[in-house]
Amino acid sequence: MSKRDDLIAKYAADLKDKIGVAVDMDLLTKVTIGCGPSIYNADSETVAGSDKEEVERVKTNYLVKKLGLSNGPELDSAIAKVMDQYGSANRNKYRAVVYYLLCQHFNKQSVYA
Repeated sequence: MSKRDDLIAKYAADLKDKIGVAVDMDLLTKVTIGCGPSIYNADSETVAGSDKEEVERVKTNYLVKKLGLSNGPELDSAIAKVMDQYGSANRNKYRAVVYYLLCQHFNKQSVYA
């Protein structure tokens, strides 16, 4: 298996075991590929949910630019919901998992079709 395949398996395990979500492996793979090289860097592969700049970056770069959503308070509440769903006990909130959950939340799987 490649490094990316190993990471996708790790993300799927997080979704199943820590969050209790049934995983669409095809979508998770596409979301992970869409994250680009950030998944290979220890700092950028995770999202700091308590860092306002990081949350703003997720909102601007992923929700607005990638998913094509309009900026508004519903984006902040969705990010907060996903962070809560991931759980404060989970120190490593993987970017690909957060993006996957946000994509599912807004029903924007068509972006990856």
